[in-house]
Amino acid sequence: MEQYLFILRNSPFFQGMTEDEILSVLHCVNATVHRKKKDEYILRVGDSTEAMGLVLRGSVLSVQEDLWGHRNIMHRIGPGEYFAESFAVTPGSVLNVSVVAETDTEIMLLNMRNLLHTCPKACAHHNRLIRNLASVMASRIMNLNEKITHMAKRSTREKLLSYLSAESMRQGKLSFSIAYDRQQLADYLCVERAAMSVELSKLQKEGFLKTNRNHFELFADRGEYL
Repeated sequence: MEQYLFILRNSPFFQGMTEDEILSVLHCVNATVHRKKKDEYILRVGDSTEAMGLVLRGSVLSVQEDLWGHRNIMHRIGPGEYFAESFAVTPGSVLNVSVVAETDTEIMLLNMRNLLHTCPKACAHHNRLIRNLASVMASRIMNLNEKITHMAKRSTREKLLSYLSAESMRQGKLSFSIAYDRQQLADYLCVERAAMSVELSKLQKEGFLKTNRNHFELFADRGEYL
C-alpha cells in the first residue's frame, strides 16, 4: 500500500494523519485495491455495501439512471476523492445511485464496519478518522446543495449561468475549465444536450461568454443584461 501514500496523504479522509497511521488504518479497514475499465460499473442501484471507495487513479461518476437510459450525473470523483461513504456507514442501506468508471480507473475499497465500532487495537487515531469522515460527509452535502441550487433554476439558460458562475467563483477566475464534457454537463444539469448547446451559442453571440470544449471565459460586465 506504500505506493499510494502520496494520494492518501492528500485525501480529506486521511487529513492530519502520519504515513504510519494511514497504513495502520488501511489494515483496520481491510483496504483492497481494484482496477476498473472505462464504463465498467463499480456499484449499481439496488446494491448494498459496507465499503467506501477512494479513487487512486482516473475518475468515476456517481449517476442516477432510469429504465430508458437517461442519466443524471450527481458527482464526478477524481484521485483522492471518495464515493459511497454514506451508504457504507449506514448498515442495510441500498444505493439509489450507480458508480461507474469514467476512465480506466484504480480504486481502493475501505470496509467501514470496523470504523463504526471501537477499534480492538485502541488506535490513537481512530477518533481523528471519525472526525474526518464527518467532514467528508458534510462536504458531500454541500456539493448536493449546490447541485440543487442549479437545478432549481427554471430554464436551461439559468441553470447554465448558475453553474458557470459558481464554478468561476470556486476557481477564483473568469477564464476556467470544467471537469465535464458537454454531454456530462447536460446530464449534471438535467437538461437536453441539444437545448444546452443552443443556449451556449446564444450566450456567446450575446457576449456573455466564450467557450471551447470544456473551457469557458465569462464576461461579468454583461450581467446587467441577463
